[in-house]
Amino acid sequence: MTRAARSFWLRSPGHGEIREVALPDPGPHDVVVRTLCSGVSRGTETLVFRGGVPESQHSAMRAPFQDGEFPGPVKYGYLNVGLVEEGPSALVGRTVFSLYPHQTRYVVPASAVTPVPDAVPASRAVLAGTVETAVNAAWDAAPLLGDRIAVVGAGMVGASVAAVLARFPAVRVQLVDAQPARADIARALGVDFALPEDAAGDCDLVVHASATEAGLARSLELLAPDGTVLELSWYGDRRISLPLGEAFHSRRLTVRSSQVGTVSPARGSRRSYADRLALALELLADPAFDALVTGECAFEELPKVLPRLSSGELPGLCHRVVYGPEFVATSV
Repeated sequence: MTRAARSFWLRSPGHGEIREVALPDPGPHDVVVRTLCSGVSRGTETLVFRGGVPESQHSAMRAPFQDGEFPGPVKYGYLNVGLVEEGPSALVGRTVFSLYPHQTRYVVPASAVTPVPDAVPASRAVLAGTVETAVNAAWDAAPLLGDRIAVVGAGMVGASVAAVLARFPAVRVQLVDAQPARADIARALGVDFALPEDAAGDCDLVVHASATEAGLARSLELLAPDGTVLELSWYGDRRISLPLGEAFHSRRLTVRSSQVGTVSPARGSRRSYADRLALALELLADPAFDALVTGECAFEELPKVLPRLSSGELPGLCHRVVYGPEFVATSV
């Protein structure tokens, strides 16, 4: 039996389209998944959409189920929640998360999907990949009891990190962003908010996720002596400058990167990728994370919506893509 599906492709930088695809026959250890919703990772996906992946990073930036090559044509994405229609009996009928692009149906190994807990609705589970990044960042950051922490950049990743770190006992977490409207998101997540000029300093740890030169510079300014900036931003093909003069040396400051592509060395010997993703899905039982989904469209509208997300015309955090009759609202 031939199985057909539709998928979103970046034809060339700035131009997307929906293509008809034929699915392979599933093997004995595969699942056939019908997509319920997917999420647009605003930072990485919009960078890919505009063709901003440096040639040196084409291999490192590949998504697990990517088809095609950068800068295009390419099928890219990694926030997908669907219903298992065929496969092992333990998974048939289950809602699952996978790192699959925007496509109506797909076939993957059963090991590539993670069951979504009953307490987590599919509409929220699209955030699993982002919260997984936040879990990895928390493992890298290793905050201590009573730490003073700032998270600079209240986008999808930064807001998720702040929500996770705020669950540590006796820590002070402040979410910092140049957009005053992001205060509502911080409030929904149960964390304090400040504009960059008003942020509390003397921090033991600053997590930077604004992907701006100004945000990184302000992160260094907020540190106490011997403090660390954990850098989560991905700049793509952009070059930035960093003020390493002034008090950087005398205060013995540290800038360290964190990236979700590998499990944090702090847990790598004891936790797998599957463990990390399962933990992220467990955290998503908290309805406060709904504040991170700020837009929605139908799958068929993606070719019109992604240019608007990439240009900033459609602001917000996670943009949810809905498949089938469940779709009720539009951002177009």
